Order: sequence, then structure tokens, then C-alpha cells
Amino acid sequence: MAKAGAPVYARAMPLYYFNLYNDAVTMDDEGVELADPEAARAHAIKEARHMAADSVLQGHFACSHRIEFVDGERAPVGAVRFDEAVEVRA
Repeated sequence: MAKAGAPVYARAMPLYYFNLYNDAVTMDDEGVELADPEAARAHAIKEARHMAADSVLQGHFACSHRIEFVDGERAPVGAVRFDEAVEVRA
């Protein structure tokens, strides 16, 4: 048990990188600390929605554009295509 007044050190969260594959490939060199792979997927979905919205504002939308996310050692964790991040209704 820690003594009263002793510093408590938090364990760092895992680092995830989010690489963008659209008209060009943009590799993430900063990364984001997130709790787990589920949080990383949620972050990728949020970013894909922002980028898809920007594309629509420019007059186009490419379903195949995607964000791939990898862990701190650059091992693949998952991917989110833009068309998976949004619901398109007729």
C-alpha cells in the first residue's frame, strides 16, 4: 500500500497510430494514447466521419478511402472504411 503523500504514477495508455489512405497516403507519426483497441476503433470512426464530411463539402465521396490503425509497435489493429463510418440513406 502506498504511503500517504507518496507520488502515484499512472501507467501510460497504449499508443495507436492512424494512417490515412485516400487520394494520397498519410502516415501518422505522432499517434494517440487510448485505452484499448475498441477506443482506437471509435477514434478511427470519428476521424473517418470528419474526413468524409470534408470530402462531401468538396463535392465528392470515395467509399474506399480508409483509416488503418496500428499499435505502438506498428502492428495492424484494424481499419475503418469511410463507407463503414457513416450510414447512407436513400
